[in-house]
Amino acid sequence: MSIEYIISMVTNNWPMFLRGAGMTLLISIIGTIFGAIIGLLAGVIRTIPMPERKAKRIFLKIVNAILTMYIEFFRGTPMIVQAMVIYYGSALAFGVDMDRTAAAIFIVSINTGAYMAEIVRGGVISIDKGQFESAQAIGMNHIQTMLHVVLPQVVRNILPATGNQFIINIKDTSVLNVIGVTELYFQTKTVAGISFKYFEPFFVACILYFVMTFTVTIILRYVERRLDGPENYSMIGQPTQVTLPKNNAGL
Repeated sequence: MSIEYIISMVTNNWPMFLRGAGMTLLISIIGTIFGAIIGLLAGVIRTIPMPERKAKRIFLKIVNAILTMYIEFFRGTPMIVQAMVIYYGSALAFGVDMDRTAAAIFIVSINTGAYMAEIVRGGVISIDKGQFESAQAIGMNHIQTMLHVVLPQVVRNILPATGNQFIINIKDTSVLNVIGVTELYFQTKTVAGISFKYFEPFFVACILYFVMTFTVTIILRYVERRLDGPENYSMIGQPTQVTLPKNNAGL
């Protein structure tokens, strides 16, 4: 490996690497946001208790069955296969000519939504049942309980898993080159094809992927610390300031 060649290659082809990294971030960010919304809705719906009325119970069972099939299908098949089926299959079966970038965002969104649905469901289940009972005791219905009591806690609890899914999406966008999306892997392959040298371009791509994922990790850890608040809390309205530890196991 020649350092001089790598510097020369990056100098001559940096716009391609930059466009590829930008497209990778665009798809992964939008796909993760939409996927989180889909997963949040699906996860909450799957935790709705069965109603007493038969018609509502049947309807909820049908909805849960559809969501279960969606989740299991997209969690049980590779994204590269999903991309081929959705992009080329929609053109062959329905005559729909999808924009490649829009198709990529759609594929990442629904794939992420399947994983996020289970993450959200697990987060809701982890909340103590006493909080549901307390909310119902003061007259809250299921939607109000979710919005005002459960989801604020769930969002914080699932933030690490959501961030991990975002990082996975940054890496998994590389499979979208099979439908011609000009993300980082596609652009790197183009540079390698021009020079007929593969190690150096993909070494640069490896560094770029690491920089993106590591930067996201640092940002998410900062957000987690901000949501956690300070380690110590000060009592207000006391004659002297009293500082209590955040975790008071003995109280």
